Amino acid sequence: MFLNCHSHFSFKYGTMSVEALIAEAKSKKLNSLALTDINCTAGIFPFIRAAQTTGIHPIVGIDFRNGMRRQYIGLARNQEGFFELNQHLSEHLIQKKEFKTKAPAFSNSFIIYPFSEQVFPLRENEYIGVHPAQLNKLLISPWYRRKEKLVLLQPATFASKVQFNSHRLLRSMDLNTLLSKLPKEEQADPTDQLYSYPDLVARCESHSYLLVNAQKLLEQCQFSFYFQAVKNRRDILGSDWEDFDFLRQETFKGALHRYPKLSSKISQRIDKELELIQQKGFVSYFLINYDIITFAQQRNFYHVGRGSGANSIVAYCLGITDVDPIELDLYFERFINLYRENPPDFDIDFSWTDRDEVTDYIFRKYNQGKSEHVALLGSYSTFQYNSVFRELGKVFGLPKTDIESLIHYADKPGYEADQYGKLIIKYSQALHDMPSHLTIHACGILISHKPIHYYTATEMPPKGFPLAHIDMHTAEDIGLHKFDILSQRGLGHIKSSLEIIYQNQGVKVDIREVEKFKNDPKIKEHLRTGHTIGAFYVESPAMRMLLAKMKADEYLELVAASSIIRPGVARSGMMREYILRHIDENRRKMAHPVLADIMPETYGIMVYQEDVIKVAHYFAGLSLGEADVLRRGMSGKSRSKDEFQRIREKFFSNCKALGREDKVAAEVWHQIESFAGYSFAKGHSASFAVESYQSLYLKAYFPLEFMVGVVNNFGGFYHTEFYIHELRMNGADIQAPHINEGEYLTRITGKTVFLGFIHMKFLEKTTTEKILLERRANGLFLGLVDFIARVDISLEQLLILIRITCFRFTGKTKQELLWEAHFILNKRKTVPSTYELFRSGGISFGKRQPEIPVLEPLDIRQEIVDQIDILEFPLDSPFHLVKDQSIQGIRAKDLKSYLGKVVMIVGYLVTVKYTRTVKGEVMNFGTFLDRDGDWIDTVHFPPTVKKYPFKGRAIYRIEGKVTEEFGFYSIEATRCERMEYWNAAD
Repeated sequence: MFLNCHSHFSFKYGTMSVEALIAEAKSKKLNSLALTDINCTAGIFPFIRAAQTTGIHPIVGIDFRNGMRRQYIGLARNQEGFFELNQHLSEHLIQKKEFKTKAPAFSNSFIIYPFSEQVFPLRENEYIGVHPAQLNKLLISPWYRRKEKLVLLQPATFASKVQFNSHRLLRSMDLNTLLSKLPKEEQADPTDQLYSYPDLVARCESHSYLLVNAQKLLEQCQFSFYFQAVKNRRDILGSDWEDFDFLRQETFKGALHRYPKLSSKISQRIDKELELIQQKGFVSYFLINYDIITFAQQRNFYHVGRGSGANSIVAYCLGITDVDPIELDLYFERFINLYRENPPDFDIDFSWTDRDEVTDYIFRKYNQGKSEHVALLGSYSTFQYNSVFRELGKVFGLPKTDIESLIHYADKPGYEADQYGKLIIKYSQALHDMPSHLTIHACGILISHKPIHYYTATEMPPKGFPLAHIDMHTAEDIGLHKFDILSQRGLGHIKSSLEIIYQNQGVKVDIREVEKFKNDPKIKEHLRTGHTIGAFYVESPAMRMLLAKMKADEYLELVAASSIIRPGVARSGMMREYILRHIDENRRKMAHPVLADIMPETYGIMVYQEDVIKVAHYFAGLSLGEADVLRRGMSGKSRSKDEFQRIREKFFSNCKALGREDKVAAEVWHQIESFAGYSFAKGHSASFAVESYQSLYLKAYFPLEFMVGVVNNFGGFYHTEFYIHELRMNGADIQAPHINEGEYLTRITGKTVFLGFIHMKFLEKTTTEKILLERRANGLFLGLVDFIARVDISLEQLLILIRITCFRFTGKTKQELLWEAHFILNKRKTVPSTYELFRSGGISFGKRQPEIPVLEPLDIRQEIVDQIDILEFPLDSPFHLVKDQSIQGIRAKDLKSYLGKVVMIVGYLVTVKYTRTVKGEVMNFGTFLDRDGDWIDTVHFPPTVKKYPFKGRAIYRIEGKVTEEFGFYSIEATRCERMEYWNAAD
């Protein structure tokens, strides 16, 4: 009888999850109800799933509203009805147009209009919904004579007083208004909740026909859905056999390119994969990924294929990945097995500059005429601790300072909040993890065989592609598997570097010669020493430290390092154990013999995702299907906690039956539990390693051009300043932006690097465009007067250019140029903007030309202050700013000589890593540069962190003991104080 139920997917309106809604219905002994969220279909399939487990008959629909003004409710009679409702909603959301008072003519849906005094013709499938509060009005309405068209409209939005209050808070957030000023028409009626059948009869008084009619309506709605069937696009070429024949043909064509000598082992592996791919119905999934990378190659876009699909030899032969599963002995069953229901993951990375064009191609290629089959995958932004505190604080009208204070102290022991603070804490818990609004999944794209609106409504985000209402969990649950199209800056670095190398040196580099790179001595040296700044995935302080400790210089060692750096392995304590076993052969004997046999390459230590499957299968005797459920459960992808718990119990019972010691079984389980959710598949790590080798090759042989490429893509672990530092350390002549030599991005000519105008924080883009357009049209600027005559520029923008020394080619000091700029722009009323006008004497100062006084250059420290103000980093050494220059300390290069001793060193802070000890206390890892530009690594244990917290990017005086582990030197800091800076006012 409930035709209008709302879940929390009625964003900032509903308060119950679909599971809570079903549980509430079950407690009221209801046998059917309809989920009709407001302009949203996100909860439909989770609702059906939840209803099926309780025996409740689920009906699906949509509450169509303009703002909070309900126009009508649509209920789907079947799948076709859901399709037409989704189409209708999507049309209005995408075109951002309001719903009309009357619904269009639907063939497979019921429409329920809200009761009003206005009488209008109704179609056969249309009804009037009467709220219990409107029964008295009904008696005097003309609608009363048409009882067969009247149904009970008892909405359900909350289940308790707390949820009703939460609803009001959500409505206030949505309207950005105080709770005390929330209009009544913008909120639901306090009685909008589920009732038992007897209570509902009582609410209808003598109008029981409303209940009867509503029940008849619900009984006619039968939305049957087969979850297990794959819903992705199939029959790419017209039929299943044509698709498979083409896949086989392209695979073996690629195999001849990848393996000039096609051995029987390789052929058998290909045949085995193809057979399983066909058997599991994943042929079209492979072909679409192949089509995407084929398009990218035609456009000369670089890509990296990773994910579990990187374990596939078919993917390798097709060029989707560059990881050879034969060379790496990749575990086939991690990629695909008979028990696996979903296709393998292909995470395809493109440069951040290319991804949108690839996405556009997918939408154009796989949408069929007017029928939409492609959508971006949705996700949901949820209320989290800080955000919900701030939103509730605003709703209650608290000052910002009070809100921030509450956030800081609310979870502190002994804190006693005031009245409003207690309310905020209470309702923050009620709203925690509730979806706030629809967002875009980071990379997922859905391509369906039937039109996408059979599964979800869509809307149009600013990105410009239709966005599905369902998230990745729902999509996977209904058999609609996503395609992952990602972007990263690392590929942008490589692409830009290749172009810059050709421009600066005339050399064309084949970046795909990865096999050659793996054995290159320069690259090996970079890896062994951790000299990897700027190189994809291997440049962080932690990764550089790990590589140095391992003395890693082989491909497989880099692959392993790419995975053990992940939080899980370190958390289990096995990262250090791995290094020990890697260095000491005798240490490897400590491995359990079964684990050593399963994972000889990693010395019996779980490093990769597939190791979970291997250990569960061979060590604990679980089936491959059970082992994969275990892996997915550990990764947070399991939808069934009961199934996961059953497999956990079987893990231990099997270990006991196999004679494994309880202590060993518990330790193995601990390793699985601690790292599986954070680990990489081996093929995934190998894909990252390939890109790392490509970056390292460019860094080793074209260090200047490569680092300019990194700078111009604005991505990497470090701030731009430290890539500029790397350029300088590699012999580049770093120049500030220059009026005649500079471009929008940073450019290099020979060994001279001119920073781009883009790095100037306050310089408007329109100013840069004017400068570049004028210079290209009419030649180099002759001086400041020439520049002012030709470029229409404000005094404020001109002063920025002068302060960063853009006019240093004139030979005048910055002070002289500033004086001249003020004189000229303050004297004249208008600025002639054409070159010709200047050449004919366009700027006139009357009879007397200005006499520019001779002004001394600025102190180097004043120059650095200007650099930091405009660029946000210094071009000259920041150590000039230290007030007391007598404090020097040792240098990083001397650390080996002071092993075990307490030293003092002065360092410029690069980055800080915050982490927690096993006791939950905060500790830090610091990275600094010394006066010579060399790197310093520090460890700050909790007592030091408490006494000497970091105070922003600055120069610090560090005292502590020099330590060494596996040949890597660092300082255990006992003191770390920010040094006093020079002040011009002193």
